Amino acid sequence: MIAPARSAAFEVVRRVCEQEAYADRAFGAAAEGLSERDRALARRIAYGTIQRLRTIDHGIDALGRRPVRKLDPPVLAALRIGAYQLGWLDQVPAHAVCSDSVELVRRSKLERAVPFTNAVLRRLAEGFRDLLAGLPEGPLLHSYPDWIAEVWERDLGHAGALALMRAQNEQPEAVVRVFRGQLPGEETDVPGALRVAHVEQAWIERGLAFPISRASQLVALCVGSQAGERVLDCCAAPGGKTAMLAGDVVAVELNEGRARELAENLRRLGREDVRVVCADARELPDRGFDRALVDAPCSGLGVLARRPDLRWRARPLPELQLELLRAAAERVRPGGTIVYSVCTVNADESEAVVDASGLAVEPLGEEWPQYRHPRRPAFLQTLPHVHGTSGFFIARLRA
Repeated sequence: MIAPARSAAFEVVRRVCEQEAYADRAFGAAAEGLSERDRALARRIAYGTIQRLRTIDHGIDALGRRPVRKLDPPVLAALRIGAYQLGWLDQVPAHAVCSDSVELVRRSKLERAVPFTNAVLRRLAEGFRDLLAGLPEGPLLHSYPDWIAEVWERDLGHAGALALMRAQNEQPEAVVRVFRGQLPGEETDVPGALRVAHVEQAWIERGLAFPISRASQLVALCVGSQAGERVLDCCAAPGGKTAMLAGDVVAVELNEGRARELAENLRRLGREDVRVVCADARELPDRGFDRALVDAPCSGLGVLARRPDLRWRARPLPELQLELLRAAAERVRPGGTIVYSVCTVNADESEAVVDASGLAVEPLGEEWPQYRHPRRPAFLQTLPHVHGTSGFFIARLRA
C-alpha cells in the first residue's frame, strides 16, 4: 500500500508540472481527508519537490542516464518526489521511498516503466547526495531560474543573493494577525504580529486571526489610516491587510472569484463596514481619498518560500505597477498619501517604479530602522535572509 502522504504529493506534483495548477490549490484537493501528520508530510514532499525541481531534474538526468524530457509524466513525477525525499529528508527510509515511487508508476498503468523507475531510484539512493555535495553554490544547487539569481546578485551582491536563495528554500515562520481574543504565541517586532507554533484552521474559520507575514502587516501599518478618513485599497484580496486599515475603506479587486473570497474574509474578521468593489482600480470613478494602498501584483520574489511553484512562473510587472500607482495618486486628494508595496526583491519593480512615478517620497526608514532599505533609506525592504520574514518593498508617497 502506498503511503497516503506520498500519494497526495505525487498528485500535487503532477498537477503543478503537467497542468500548471497552483500548488496551494492542488494541495488542498489532494490532501483532503488526510490526518494532520500525513498532511504535514505530504505538504513537505510536494512543496519541497516543486521548489527543488531544477536540482532534482539535474540529478535524474545525471544518474538516470535518460533525459527528463523523454520520460512519461507519471514516471517523472514519481522519480521527482523520490529524489526529493532521498536528497533532503533524513528520517525517511530509502527502501520505503523507492517502493512507493515504483508503486505509483505501477498504479499509473505503466508496468513497462517499473524496472527503469526502480533502477533509477536505486541509483539516486546511492549517489544523489554525493552529487548534491559536489554542486557549486548557485542557482543549480539551490534550484532557481538563472534570471532570478542574476537579479538578486545585481541588487544584493553575490553573498546576499546566495543567502536569499538559501533562506527561501526554508520553511517560513508562522505568523498571524489577531483580530479577536487572545491566542498562544510570541510577540514580534511588528506590533500585533504574533508568531505561532502552528496556524489553527479554527482560528481562521472563527475570525479570530488571519495568517499574514510580519512584512505584510508592516505594509498595512505604514498606511497609518485613522478613523474618519477615506481609504482606498487598490489590490485588496485576500484581505489580511485590508482588515487592518482604519477608516472608511473601499477595497478593490479585479478578479471576481478573489473579490468574493475577499468579502468573505472581511465578513469573518468583523469588517463588514469595508466596501468591496470588483473592478479595475485604474478605472475606478471614486476620487478624493485621504490615503491609498497599492499592494501591486508583482514577480513575488520575496514570497518564494510560501509559494513553491512561483519561481517557475514569476515575471516582473513594472508597467502594470506604475499604472496602478499613478491611478491611486489620481484618486487621492492633494496632500494625501499612497503606500506602494510589492512582495518582491527586485529593484525594477520597487524603487524604479517609485522613481518613474515622480511622486514625493515620505521617508519611512526612521519609523522602522530595522527594515530600512539597504541602498535607499527612505524606503523599507524586508529580506528573508536578514529579517526572517517575507521580502517586501514599501514606500510611502504624497500626492
